[in-house]
Amino acid sequence: MKTPAVTVHDGKFRYHSLGTEGPLKVVCIERPNMYDRVLIPTDGSEATTETMKHALDLADRHDAAVHALYVVDERQYGGLPPERRDEAEETLHKKGERAVAEVEMRADELGVETATTAVREGIPSEVIVQHAQGNDVDVIVVGTHGEADHERRVRLGSVTRRVVESATVPVFVVHIGADTETP
Repeated sequence: MKTPAVTVHDGKFRYHSLGTEGPLKVVCIERPNMYDRVLIPTDGSEATTETMKHALDLADRHDAAVHALYVVDERQYGGLPPERRDEAEETLHKKGERAVAEVEMRADELGVETATTAVREGIPSEVIVQHAQGNDVDVIVVGTHGEADHERRVRLGSVTRRVVESATVPVFVVHIGADTETP
């Protein structure tokens, strides 16, 4: 006696019961895409351009949407005199808009969906983790370091290290070699 086919999804795997034929039960186990949402934090530097290539490839392979994020580090202008603070903040916001637009353009060229682009203010590592949690991101793709001069001299930049330590999702870290120049 043959039983009908049944599909069950437990959140991670799909189990397809193809029915039974006598004593034999046929089951097919399928794992859907591991990543549906990929977060690409960017500072607009050449180093994060390399990271973006890896992130977009990952998103393309998993048919995932990308979230592009630029964080205006409030510590960069907080100590400035009030008359210069607004100008510095505006400059950093414009840089952020260009950076996330670049991610969106590259994603579009590859046929990868861009779910969100955002420019936020705060401490970069904290904002990155909060953005990942708030947007149900499955993986964060970051470089070993960004454009900060002091981060180029160490193996793992402080922002990346803090994201790795505090994120609740996997963090894919792209090695940025010594030959990658940052402006």
